[in-house]
Amino acid sequence: MRDPNVLAGRDDNAAVYKLNDELAMIQTIDYITPVVDNPYQFGMIAAANALSDIYAMGGRPVTALNIIGFPNQSLPLSIMEDIIRGGADKAAEADVTIVGGHSITDSAPKYGLAVTGFVDPGRMVGKNGAKPGDRLILTKPLGVGVITTGIDHKLVHEDQVVRVTDIMLTLNRRASEIMLEVEVNACTDVTGYGLLGHLREIAVASGVGARVNASTVPVLPETEKLVRAGAVPGGTHNNYRYLRDMVQWDPALSSEMRLILCDPQTSGGLLMVVSRENVDRLLAALRKDPEVVLAEEIGEIVSDPGFINVIA
Repeated sequence: MRDPNVLAGRDDNAAVYKLNDELAMIQTIDYITPVVDNPYQFGMIAAANALSDIYAMGGRPVTALNIIGFPNQSLPLSIMEDIIRGGADKAAEADVTIVGGHSITDSAPKYGLAVTGFVDPGRMVGKNGAKPGDRLILTKPLGVGVITTGIDHKLVHEDQVVRVTDIMLTLNRRASEIMLEVEVNACTDVTGYGLLGHLREIAVASGVGARVNASTVPVLPETEKLVRAGAVPGGTHNNYRYLRDMVQWDPALSSEMRLILCDPQTSGGLLMVVSRENVDRLLAALRKDPEVVLAEEIGEIVSDPGFINVIA
């Protein structure tokens, strides 16, 4: 029998357990392999990435546990210390306390957090509230998966490494706080399933469809060039294969952009669904906040259930 206090679970961004009418506990766990070469920055990025699920639901993270796998027989422990220090510093920036954790010996470094926080159950934002006519707002550019793959292939200049690292390091905290002030109907963060994969989750949960205007989707510079050079992660191809029969593609849309719309993001932005009446207020508030990377309207919700149409 389902516990009636479980308000959200595996079909949403995080698990939510109601404590009383004004307070619920929110929990998530996420860990990743390195996306940059600097161990300290990797720790910070992994922490920001793990915290994002809490922010996507309008929650406030409070405590976290470290999760780390490390090849201690082939790499010095000082690297693990730098990773954990990076995670602790990013958590501190978010006013989150690291209260412990667990480590195992692994073949390659992996790091993340199990995060606990709080959310007002009456203001919690899920994936299931989207309505036809609502607008889609994205708060970080796409291309992170492609560019971090390009870094591995030594195809990315240092200025682009700095740019993509800064984006991954940026918390979604202020974007989350603003969406609560304005009131949105649904939200998710854009991570491993790419923009279209996570948008489809909202569409299925809400019983609606979506239309995306690819020309308005923000993309990091050099991303299409890197796709043409073959710097495409396996997850991008997997997402595209999974989604290709669930999406109606504009024939004019390039093959590069199709892949970018399916590109897995690390510490990606929030994808918000907001009413037509509130969209201008939301965009204005997001755009004037220095802690928000960007805010772009990229499409709308339509009535065809589960259907995603991408126009060039």
